[in-house]
Amino acid sequence: MLSPFSQLGIHEDFCRALSEMGIDTPTPVQTQTIPLLLEKETDLMVQAQTGTGKTAAFGLPLLAKIDPSLPQIQALILAPTRELAKQIGKQLFRYTKFSAKMFVEVLAGGDKIDRQVAALQRPTHLVVATPGRLIDLLKRRALNLQEVRYVVLDEADEMLSMGFRKELQEILTQIPHRRSTWLFSATIPEGLSQLIREHMSADARQIKVDRRNVVNRQIRHECIMSSREEKNQLLLDFLLKHPDERGLIFCRTRETAIKVHQFLRKAGQEVDVLHGDLMQTERDKVMRAFKKERIRALVTTDVSARGIDIPELSFVIHHQLPDHVDSYTHRSGRTARAGKTGRSLALIEPRERNKIHQLEQELSIQFRESR
Repeated sequence: MLSPFSQLGIHEDFCRALSEMGIDTPTPVQTQTIPLLLEKETDLMVQAQTGTGKTAAFGLPLLAKIDPSLPQIQALILAPTRELAKQIGKQLFRYTKFSAKMFVEVLAGGDKIDRQVAALQRPTHLVVATPGRLIDLLKRRALNLQEVRYVVLDEADEMLSMGFRKELQEILTQIPHRRSTWLFSATIPEGLSQLIREHMSADARQIKVDRRNVVNRQIRHECIMSSREEKNQLLLDFLLKHPDERGLIFCRTRETAIKVHQFLRKAGQEVDVLHGDLMQTERDKVMRAFKKERIRALVTTDVSARGIDIPELSFVIHHQLPDHVDSYTHRSGRTARAGKTGRSLALIEPRERNKIHQLEQELSIQFRESR
């Protein structure tokens, strides 16, 4: 019997790797995207959130189109952050475990550029890069994009909001022979619409994943009513009550994240903090400790958490609810990975009750009030 991914047209070698990773059922975005990209050469815009399985949606068709016998860069994936670029590279490597060897190079800021220049001397089939670092390497003539046929812009709206518009324009103009451009984005702001008009076909296909199909149904959504002053103690009580669980604690601002981290550390909890003022070496140190389970929880802001993909996280706590519905989906999607269950717990003030109702309506989820 064919596996669900085989039925979409994915080669059995990739299906075997997916099965070993515990990925057996395609998500809505994968079901809609994969057959289309395998069947024809087309520009494509996909509007979908983080956590919907986008990497497999573009990664599997991309790998299927690469010819391993040609020792040249045939495809390029652009991502907004170093963490997301590395995460994509790691996933692509896993997909190819049982297939013909394909070489993927991740090029991102924060890593030594001379080492990247040296690595590009080896045969490379696919590059995953952040825009700024790719421009730096192009200026050094460390690589050329003349043979690239496929370009993926992942989290395109985020790249624009981070100020990479000029870099994206420059990169796309240096890939004159591309057959297809695939753009994945949570939103399509005007600046992105202009980029689409300038660099994608007028008859590009479009796929939009309904928000209600985005949220992982393995996540249990809970909320606790509290005053602002009570929140830190409620966090501590939760961590003490669930000593074997690991997860993320989200705050809206850097200042709040630092204060929450200081409170929990003073109370003896094994936690650390990620925020925008950390140097890359400090951020890497925190992430290594978290991945190796030397710390059990990370206090973080939404931007700092981009690209974090740690399996076995059992909870996400919202010290403050995000301003946008999409951000709640991004946050809660960090738990309940690979078929596991998880908990998304929001600490809310009574005046924020309407935000809970909004999330329930727009995402077709239900919150259970606990204490």
